[in-house]
Amino acid sequence: MGLRINDTVPNFTAETDQGTVQFHDWIGDSWAILFSHPKDFTPVCTTEFSAVAQLNDEWAARNTKVMGVSVDGVEDHKKWKKDIEAYGNANPGFPIIADDGLAVSKAFDMLPAEAYMPDGRTPADSATVRSVFIIGPDKQLKLSMTYPMTVGRNFAEILRALDGLQMSAKGVATPANWVPGEDVIIPPAVSNDEAKEKFGEFETIFPYLRKTKAPS
Repeated sequence: MGLRINDTVPNFTAETDQGTVQFHDWIGDSWAILFSHPKDFTPVCTTEFSAVAQLNDEWAARNTKVMGVSVDGVEDHKKWKKDIEAYGNANPGFPIIADDGLAVSKAFDMLPAEAYMPDGRTPADSATVRSVFIIGPDKQLKLSMTYPMTVGRNFAEILRALDGLQMSAKGVATPANWVPGEDVIIPPAVSNDEAKEKFGEFETIFPYLRKTKAPS
């Protein structure tokens, strides 16, 4: 059974290019994003790691830590980071897990239990390791996305989704295409009287669809 929304994510110990991490301890009281890749020195993944590095200030502003996963070793990660920095002109200061034993990929249900990495492996051998996991400070999975090898991830959307998750943690929901600054949705379980007390003025579009200003 794969991880589901609101499941507590696996707590693992792994080697990274920045040393040994114990995942739940590393998350601490922050939000976290774990983004995985099938192999170092691959073209799409290089552009993606660069995009993550370019968003360093955005992650920090949202109290969010980011960590990469790739099924190669520490030394390859360190060498690859030079290409990542050169491509994106930004320092990839986040750790990358050396998941050459596939433990993390299997724990997060990105690969079947019987999967192994043959000698001379190619990215196709671990193609399903193309996922994003957004995790809350409570160590629970809040969102996951999986991409094919040929489609680069849209990290602007991942950032927007993170904003939506952090907003929804305040007891509201967000409508389609929501971005910070726009109105939010009052959950149907909240009565009109409760909504008035909690949010003040609100707009009733349908009895089940009410909008209000986003709480600060």
